[in-house]
Amino acid sequence: MDQLALLLLLLLGAVVSVPVGDRFGLPSPVLMTLLGIVLALLDFVPDVNIPPELILPALLPPLLYAAVRRTSWRQFAANKRPIFLLAVALVFITTVCVAAVAHTIVPGLPVAAAVVLGALVAPPDPVAATAVAGQLGLPRRLVSILEGEGLFNDVTAIVLYHVAIAAAVSGTFSLPHALLELVLSAIVALVVGVVLGWAAGKLLDLLGDATLQVGLTLLVPYASYVLAEELHGSGVLAVLVTALFLAEYAGDPDDVMMRLAGHTFWDVVDTLVTGIAFGLIGLELHHAIRTASGRWGEMLGRSAAIVAVVVLVRLVYLLPATWLTKRLHALRDYDEDVPMSWRETVVMWWSGMRGVASVALALAIPLTMENGAPFPDRDEIVFIAFGVIMATLVLQGLTLPWLVKKLGVRADMESEKAFERALAVRASKAAKRRLKEIEEVEELPEELSEQLLRRAFEIGARISPDLGDEERREAHEHRLSRLKRLRRIQGEMLSAARHEVLAARSEPGADPEIVDRVLRHLDVRSMR
Repeated sequence: MDQLALLLLLLLGAVVSVPVGDRFGLPSPVLMTLLGIVLALLDFVPDVNIPPELILPALLPPLLYAAVRRTSWRQFAANKRPIFLLAVALVFITTVCVAAVAHTIVPGLPVAAAVVLGALVAPPDPVAATAVAGQLGLPRRLVSILEGEGLFNDVTAIVLYHVAIAAAVSGTFSLPHALLELVLSAIVALVVGVVLGWAAGKLLDLLGDATLQVGLTLLVPYASYVLAEELHGSGVLAVLVTALFLAEYAGDPDDVMMRLAGHTFWDVVDTLVTGIAFGLIGLELHHAIRTASGRWGEMLGRSAAIVAVVVLVRLVYLLPATWLTKRLHALRDYDEDVPMSWRETVVMWWSGMRGVASVALALAIPLTMENGAPFPDRDEIVFIAFGVIMATLVLQGLTLPWLVKKLGVRADMESEKAFERALAVRASKAAKRRLKEIEEVEELPEELSEQLLRRAFEIGARISPDLGDEERREAHEHRLSRLKRLRRIQGEMLSAARHEVLAARSEPGADPEIVDRVLRHLDVRSMR
């Protein structure tokens, strides 16, 4: 099996793992990791020859962009305190605790190298958190916190990692210089993110065509990441800012084709890249196997100790942090999402899975220092990192659905339905207001005006069928039944038309471009 065949197998696994995971109630990223582990244990499967320095730039930008599309700037702004406590403070505390324990249990491990280990295992994976949480029907406030933590903690961890690497390689460390680097990295990322977001928004308006617009959205996160890194900023933060800017300020409400095409495209990208990323995590197991050869007991014991530190620090930190956040939330009535019970706090604790970023950072540790000597205990650091990743991702990922079910942590469907109903009412009222404005400047026949008024009501009723009184609901259901019948018949007519046009493609003298143009017209008509 060569590299291309392995890549195609991972892509196939990414597609198949979604329905299999839905069928058995398991997160698809965990299934892909297990697939990678199985492949890593087979002799005929080749080693993955992806340069470590390319893993983050190749995989993180599209994954982060896809994740940000599901959220909004308001959620981040409203939840800035919980996000700060998790994505910044908890990453620092975890890094310090892991470094202290690693320095103690690994003989001769320098403090800087121990901090490298702490930084790369500190951040829970944004992709794993959002993918797993999104499939379990968790309360939206929990999903918002996990998304915010997962998206921003990489910024803190990667900066800490680079500072620790520089200290380990050069043998010198300056706290003021490290803090200055952290601040400058964030400022550069913010500037790059806003500028590219603004420029991309203007370019999207100029392109007009949905195909070109969607293609541009694939290039933008990569451009944001690479440009920020070239300017010594945080590529992760730049991608987040760019994506949030585009989600908030760009886009035409009437650009239906762009929205539908973009949604479908990014769902595909998210599925495939997530599958590849977590498949690669499993495949990297062979590095750990080679490292531990001949001293499994010693290496596994040290890995278990670091896993315990990572898991317990998150629990010990979350309990008082959640209590404090709830107290401030109640006293000052902040508009932010906080866990409302100990059960939700336990679910947040067990959702701290490590993944793609930790793998990339572990593999990117330099082989040598400035003086040419080998990087201290590099193989041991990589092995322990993979132990943490495998334990948290596989063990926690497989048991999280059971834990959520056991604790009964579920989304509040009533509040979600109420919000959906409120949006339906607003949409219907907006349509009625616009109809009234048109009637003031145009003379409409009474029959047409009544028909349009019914259509305005139906806009909301189709979103939330329980709108209106019983008589109006019955009338709407009757019209809806008649409309469904009309659409069914019309759909069959359009299907016959599509078959006929498609058959013309193979006829002598037929121009396939014209056939495709007509077929696209029929497809759009069918979608409408």
